[in-house]
Amino acid sequence: MTLDIAIITYGPEGIRRLAERDFPVIAGISYVISWQDYREGDVPSALLRDDIKVVRCDAPGLSNNRNRSIESCTSDIILISDDDITHDFNALRQLIEIFERNPELDVATFRSIHPSGVIYPDHSCRLSVPYPKGYSVTSFEIALRRSTAGNLRACPELGLGSPRFHAGEDEMLLLSAINRHLDCRFYPLTICEHPHVSTGCKATLTDGNLLAAGCVIALTYPGSCMLRIPLKAWRVSRRGQASLARALWQITRGAIAAPGVLRRNRDTLW
Repeated sequence: MTLDIAIITYGPEGIRRLAERDFPVIAGISYVISWQDYREGDVPSALLRDDIKVVRCDAPGLSNNRNRSIESCTSDIILISDDDITHDFNALRQLIEIFERNPELDVATFRSIHPSGVIYPDHSCRLSVPYPKGYSVTSFEIALRRSTAGNLRACPELGLGSPRFHAGEDEMLLLSAINRHLDCRFYPLTICEHPHVSTGCKATLTDGNLLAAGCVIALTYPGSCMLRIPLKAWRVSRRGQASLARALWQITRGAIAAPGVLRRNRDTLW
């Protein structure tokens, strides 16, 4: 099987950063780069290779950029990525073997090294709601079988650069796969390293981050969200990321807005 690494980047500095990277030439592995805010710039010569495809994204927001990268892939497996990720290519060979050995597998998630304190299951497991205790997914840990899950898309109303909800696109991408009854599994294989904390683990959360948290809670756990919202707000305040009052207010507002997000994006989210 073949693998496309679907990378997103932004602006002249983003494409320069990628041009300075060492992308190894490996049979069966290609790189698809979606470039947002390209400002009519040329693709750097270092990226003009047969195994690297650079496409331009005109729509704003991280999720639209992510979707452009996914829809531009042509290999059997799509691995979602960002422009600051370092991959373990020996692990990526194992990732390909996992899909080869499990023809029923549609979506696989893996481990990464990053300073966000995520709790991973210690064994392979099927992913469904509720998730394993303490587990949350990050985009660059997700791989898709293109023939069955390649039509999954990030919700344009969620993620950095969207008008209101400045996070949550990763969690909703996985939830969309689960809601479509795709075979989704976690594997305790470390595939990459990311140098920065994820949005939800930042020292200070913006209103947009908190709104997104409420929206995700309401869409993931509609029956118990009113119990989960105060717990989430308390945890945010305990970590010093926002005051309890602000966290509770914004997370609640995000949950109230969730039905509208679902209604406008049902084809994407479900």
